Amino acid sequence: MFVLPPLPYSYNALEPYIDEQTLIIHHDKHHQGYVNKLNKALEQYKDLLEMPLEELITNLDKVPEGIRTAVTNSAGQVYNHNLYWESMSSPNSSTLSGELADKIDTDFGSFENFKERFSTAGTGQFGSGWVWLSLDQENKLVIDKTGNADSPLMHGKKPLMTMDVWEHAYYLNYQNRRPDYIEAFYNVINWEEVARKYEAANGQL
Repeated sequence: MFVLPPLPYSYNALEPYIDEQTLIIHHDKHHQGYVNKLNKALEQYKDLLEMPLEELITNLDKVPEGIRTAVTNSAGQVYNHNLYWESMSSPNSSTLSGELADKIDTDFGSFENFKERFSTAGTGQFGSGWVWLSLDQENKLVIDKTGNADSPLMHGKKPLMTMDVWEHAYYLNYQNRRPDYIEAFYNVINWEEVARKYEAANGQL
């Protein structure tokens, strides 16, 4: 069965940008709920329960049609949240440097251009969803926004980082001020982990 990974830091590690109570509810309630729903949907399909999560998401055609929507939504949200937690670390504890910094400059023109486009994608996502930094099939960094449980992984790309823009990710602290939450997010990005994922993805292309 799929299990909820523990947070890679304490519940208050992202304060003041993301508060402890939000992390408790978000991780222990919302994320756990998606894990439970995924296990429930697959309880009669042991072979699918034993698949690695990424393999399941990229082979949804193997999922019986009757449960495919439930599995797509639940597996997508489990994967998206896993990556979201990994995308963050204690405030200003990680800096962008090295090959990833150079790649951002090459593909976006500058870090400020990247930030503007990433923020615009976040504020422009209608309703619930996610914003992504991914590596596409041509080895280019791209920014995507997806609705609900969708992700670039489902479309052949390799996600490196994501920002959750569902309201439950920020509503306790920022209420309806999504742009403020997005600006705060830059203070807790785990650039070392994003760079590690970039190096791993780059080696697979």
